[in-house]
Amino acid sequence: MFWHIYKYRLKCFIRDKENIFWTFLFPLILATLFNMALSNISSAESFKEIKIAIVENKKYEDYSDFNNAITAAALGNDGSNSKKLFNISYVSKEEGEKLLENNKIEGYIYFDEKINLVVKESGIYESIIKSFLDDFQQSRSTIVNIITINQNSMSQNLIESVSTRENFIKKFSLGKGEPNIVVQFFYALIGMTCLYGGLWGIKEVDALQANQSPQGARLNTTPTHKLKMFMSSVVAATTVQLIGLFLLLAYLNLVLKISFGDATVYVLVTSVISTITGITYGTCIGSLISKGVGLKIGIFIGATMLMSFLSGMMNYKVKYVIHNKVPILAYLNPANLITDSFYSLYYYDSYYKFYLNIGLLGVFILV
Repeated sequence: MFWHIYKYRLKCFIRDKENIFWTFLFPLILATLFNMALSNISSAESFKEIKIAIVENKKYEDYSDFNNAITAAALGNDGSNSKKLFNISYVSKEEGEKLLENNKIEGYIYFDEKINLVVKESGIYESIIKSFLDDFQQSRSTIVNIITINQNSMSQNLIESVSTRENFIKKFSLGKGEPNIVVQFFYALIGMTCLYGGLWGIKEVDALQANQSPQGARLNTTPTHKLKMFMSSVVAATTVQLIGLFLLLAYLNLVLKISFGDATVYVLVTSVISTITGITYGTCIGSLISKGVGLKIGIFIGATMLMSFLSGMMNYKVKYVIHNKVPILAYLNPANLITDSFYSLYYYDSYYKFYLNIGLLGVFILV
């Protein structure tokens, strides 16, 4: 009898065009829009070569060491033009002023008794140019002072020793994945999609309650136990919602190239538990509110969108504000727990945070 009810409830769910749209098509549409809006968010913050101009005059010829230094900086660490720090133009002073006025360069350098930098405004690029000049002049002054004190100390090794800049900072990742703001938006979308499974739960409860629908009145006259009907319907709803979720995950991973890490089994486990959380969330609202199904769905959608907002779907900063200011709210928000579960699989080496989130989702299911 269980599988008989399951089969027919599955057919009913598949024919529910309204819920199919909200649980299948709507997340795919949102994912596409997210990709269009966020595709350039990383490249927008990438470093661009700094355009500067150098005024060629007689004094500039006395600074051959400066020419070597800035040429080396322009070529980058690997000696090629692929990662240039500076894009240099050699101009007259009048041309430099004109380029700066028209915002074609960040600043220009000219020489008299010292090295001078002219900029239009203060900013990060201007600060980088000034730091380079200060560093060069400090190195040059150090070499001159050493030679003045002891002329015999002049050697190529001395010049290289003073000019070399050692990097004592080692780059390493806190996790197995690269920190990525963009993936958090998509993980929050997955969390919303899982909770949208509650739409099936609301309609299922409505269909089983005698005081809510004619179908419920008829079902209550049958000898079949209500718990058996309820459980078979929940399994059918979970099946349909999982199909929609797996379609979304496949679209994100194969088409939009959103990574979920390499723990495929854990991703599947998260998907199943998150889907069941959404279904039971809907059945809870359907059971607690005795009014019509329209009001239930309205309250459900409002609560789901609020939880999705707090999990960072609209603004990733909101998620961290909640985590820092009201951490208990982050653990009481199933949308946030689902989002964190997927992100922990993508980023962290340890599964501690993943197990914590899954455990809390399990508590939500039981409640």
